[in-house]
Order: sequence, then structure tokens, then C-alpha cells
Amino acid sequence: MTRKFFGTDGIRGRTNSDKMTASTAMCIGQAAGAHFRRGTHRNRVVIGKDTRLSGYMVESALVAGFTSVGVDVIMTGPLPTPAIAMLTHEMRADLGVMISASHNPYEDNGIKLFGPDGFKLSDEDEMAIEALLDQKPQLAEPQDIGRARRIEDARGRYIHAVKQSIGADVRLDDLKVVVDCAHGAAYQVTPSAIWELGAEVVTLGVTPNGTNINDGVGSTSLDAIKAKVVETGADIGIALDGDADRLILIDEKGQTVDGDQIMALIATRMSEKGELRGGGVVATVMSNLGLERYLEGIGLTLERTKVGDRHVLERMKQGGFNIGGEQSGHMILLDHATTGDGTIAALRVLSSLVRSGRPASELLHLFDPVPQLLKNVRYDGGQPLEAEGVKQAIAAGEAELAGKGRLLIRASGTEPLIRVMAEGDDAAQVERIVDSICDAVQAAT
Repeated sequence: MTRKFFGTDGIRGRTNSDKMTASTAMCIGQAAGAHFRRGTHRNRVVIGKDTRLSGYMVESALVAGFTSVGVDVIMTGPLPTPAIAMLTHEMRADLGVMISASHNPYEDNGIKLFGPDGFKLSDEDEMAIEALLDQKPQLAEPQDIGRARRIEDARGRYIHAVKQSIGADVRLDDLKVVVDCAHGAAYQVTPSAIWELGAEVVTLGVTPNGTNINDGVGSTSLDAIKAKVVETGADIGIALDGDADRLILIDEKGQTVDGDQIMALIATRMSEKGELRGGGVVATVMSNLGLERYLEGIGLTLERTKVGDRHVLERMKQGGFNIGGEQSGHMILLDHATTGDGTIAALRVLSSLVRSGRPASELLHLFDPVPQLLKNVRYDGGQPLEAEGVKQAIAAGEAELAGKGRLLIRASGTEPLIRVMAEGDDAAQVERIVDSICDAVQAAT
């Protein structure tokens, strides 16, 4: 069966066009509600969202869809994606929904679904919901229509949960931390959690207005937080994305610390304490060769998957790993969360910062990355990777890097972008190869 709605991370698109419309959202609610109805209890769904203007519309449509098939709805308001996963399981809900397009601009929105265990849906569940979208919904009898209500303590529940992810003896009293929430879902909870642990918190991106999410702030726009860390003399900066399921760090010198270095630190500390399971870390093909060499040097492994945190999570569950993530900042710590959680990962780093007494620039530089370059080429349609000129440029790059590096070209699963990545010991060679492929892609669009 061909997927018409679900992509690599739920359903995503430009609001009021294509598949991200109010009518589609209502149908998703009806189909997902019907699929997850089970037992004789009152079925319930937890719905959260980020701060996009369109979140009101999508939320209302989903509520209409779920209640029309007899499912009760619990609305949390703006909360991080991992908070919705946690609350779905904690509140014994049958389903969880996060309305967010993550790091995309405000014009886009998306729908992520979680099962009763708090994990993202399997391919089988997504396909079953897709099939139900082609059928007439089984509407509830008038007396069985679902009810909807908002809960007021959702933020407090999540703050309490993330604080439990570090030792009860940990205090952040001597730290100054810049927290950039991208005007997104974590704009209240993450600064509050870090402040409650004793740190001095300087905030960025905490005044959402519906249209400024990810606009010049957050994990994909680092200039503002770099400047703020240096300007305020902060010990570290934490940059989240719109739904706060990933983070990038900035050290006290204003330098970027990506997900590879974060995974290296957390894995090292957990290995030293005997808490690491699986014998290593799960990451994607995008992770730097330097991370792989570092882990091998301390007796750990790096297992690679396709790009996407769902692929990382799948391998973690299969192999019994408890640490996985992506270079882009998704950090999955299965001892504490069922999906990527930027706040929990940040607290683990802050805890290590306090315990070590070392500056972030030293603590978070465990290996020297191999020169790696990623560029994105936007396209308007078609299949540029099938163009003969693109194929020839890729083949030439692969031949030149054979035995000395890696080349990875893929289409984004969430945006009309071709991502071109190469790494090798010669930075000039890497840049030349990436540019030649990008030029070929651009010529084919």
C-alpha cells in the first residue's frame, strides 16, 4: 500500500494546502481513534502542540475527529513532543498526538502519533490508519460521543519528570546557562526546570506569537545564542528546536557542539558508571567518523542506521541499547524517555559540567571530527537524483573518496531538499566534491 499521508516522522506539510488541512486533521482523528479503540473502557487521547498559529486549527479539527468516534480528549496546550509521549503512557491513554512541524517554519505543521506505550507508531499502525482514511468513519451514537477537556498541571508533570533524570544530589547553583527555546513548545518548561535546579538562566526564544517559531533562533539558527553566551559570560548555551525533541549546545567560547559530541559525553559517563547497555551507541549514517573512532578507542561500538530518529529507536530496542541519537541533536535516552528529549539530554550534560568542574569547551570536545560538509539543495519537483548528470557527479565523488571517506546523498523526508554530505581527511577535497554534486543537482531542478 502506498503512503499518502505518513512520512518519515508522522504527517507534515504546509498548512491549509496539500495534506495539512482542517478536514484532513479531522479525518486523521477519526481514523486513529477507530484504530486504537479497544476494550470496554472510555478510550482517551492526549493532544499537545507547539506554538504555531495553525496549531489552534489542527487541534480543534483533531478534537472533532476523535470525539466523533467516541474517544475522550485531553488537551495539554504547548508542550515538547517528549512530554506528550510521557503523558500518553503516564495517563494510560490509548493514543498520543503532537501537533508540530519541529524545526520547519511556522507555515508548516504536522501530526505525530504515539501509541499507549509512549513510542511512535509502528509502520503497521500507520498503514492501518491510512487504510481507514479511505473508509467511511464509524461515528459514535449520540450518547457515546467523546468529551474534551484541558489539564492544567501538564507542564508541572513534565518538569518533575525531567528533573528525575539526573541525580537527586545534583545542583546547578554555580552555572549560568543560556536557554534558547526557538519560540517553541519548551518556552516555559525548559527554562523553569533548569532554574529550579539552581542555575542562573538567560532566555532566548521564549516569546512565541504564532509566527516566529524557529525564526532566527533555536537549534537551526545559532547566531543569536552564540552571541548571547559570549556577551553574558555564560558557561553553556542550550538551543532547542520547535518541539524540543532535539538540541545543539554552545560552549563558553561560542562554539557549536553537535549531537555527536553530546552522545560521546553521555555514553562515556554512563559506561564509567556501568549504566550503558548494548555495548555502545546507535546513531545514523550522518554521524562523524571521529565519533566512531573515539568510541572504538574506549571499547564501545557505533551502530549506524538510516537517517531518522525512528530508525535509531528501532535499532536501540532490537539491540538493547539505551543511548542513541543523531548528529543533528536528537538524543534518545531510553532509561528516561521513549523519544528524543532535548531537555533531558541537556540536563545530563549540565550534571556532568557541575561534577567535572571543567569548562564546556573541554568537557564537550572528546574527539576531533573528521572534516565533514553537508549542503542542502532545494528543488521544486521531479526526481533530481535520477538525472544522469547527478548520477555521474555522485559516481565521481564516490570513486575519489573510496577508502578515504564517505559520501551520502539523500532526499529529505520532511522538506523538498536534497542533502549532500561528504567526509574525509582532506577538507578541501570534501568541499570540492560536495559542491560539484550540489551544482549537478541544481542544474537538474
